[in-house]
Amino acid sequence: MQHFFKQLNRYKYPYLFVGPALLLLLVFSIIPIIIALVISFTNIDLAGLANYSNIEAVGFDNYIKIFKDPVFLKSMYNTFFYVIIGVPLVVVLAMSAALLLNYGTGLIFKTFRVVYYMPSITNIVAVAVVWGYLYNSHYGLFNYILSWFGVPAQQWLSDPTLAKLSLILLAVWKGIGLNMIIFLAALQGIPRSYYEAAEIDGANKWQKLLFITVPLLSFATFFVTITTLIGWIQFFEEPLVMTEGGPLNATMSMALFIYNNGFQLSNFGYAAAGSFVLFILIIVATMVQFAVKKKDVEY
Repeated sequence: MQHFFKQLNRYKYPYLFVGPALLLLLVFSIIPIIIALVISFTNIDLAGLANYSNIEAVGFDNYIKIFKDPVFLKSMYNTFFYVIIGVPLVVVLAMSAALLLNYGTGLIFKTFRVVYYMPSITNIVAVAVVWGYLYNSHYGLFNYILSWFGVPAQQWLSDPTLAKLSLILLAVWKGIGLNMIIFLAALQGIPRSYYEAAEIDGANKWQKLLFITVPLLSFATFFVTITTLIGWIQFFEEPLVMTEGGPLNATMSMALFIYNNGFQLSNFGYAAAGSFVLFILIIVATMVQFAVKKKDVEY
């Protein structure tokens, strides 16, 4: 025991630096997760918050019920739809924008770095107002452009399929900027010597891009894919402010379903069960990504 305290005293400074971060993680992440897990096995609602004696343990009833709920199943399908289309688009477009801006050194290229980054730091409510006008079925810009080609006006936020695609377009536009900065940082970290060696061997621009740049961006691509995937599984702000999950739950995401049940209907136990289903999906998706990356590195 004395030896343990000696070692602790010897390495106390690293613990002092790490301690505040661990404390914040414990208070604001780990403890709330444990509380939410406990709540998910109860029927807690507003009456339960007012008087704890009204809370009853229901076991796995919330989890059984949630997988029989057609709205939740619809939200799972919608979330899968968002992820399958949105994540590849964000990764590819962010990398493409970074590659284009990295090749240019003029003032216009530096200006466009700011232009592409601005949407990611713009308030979602302000974005919703602007895009609401763009999507307006009567006088919106998108329908006006379609009219040039004789295409009839589209119900961007009223048609179930178009509404999902419209939200994806908005979220992709908003999500490119931050990921583009990550790719730009990775691009500027690639040693110039690789390109010089390739030029000596007679490689053209496309060959240097395919065989040097893209492979050396693998770790940045992995990071962007992981963070983007987690963000899109928790797709929430866009359907909340643009469609509120409509029409007919066509844009309802899992996160919005949890919000509605927890904060609109006050079914806290039911919402907590949904949040843990979402939590498990995020963990599984992340583990799959890490497993795939590890396999690529080993080969």
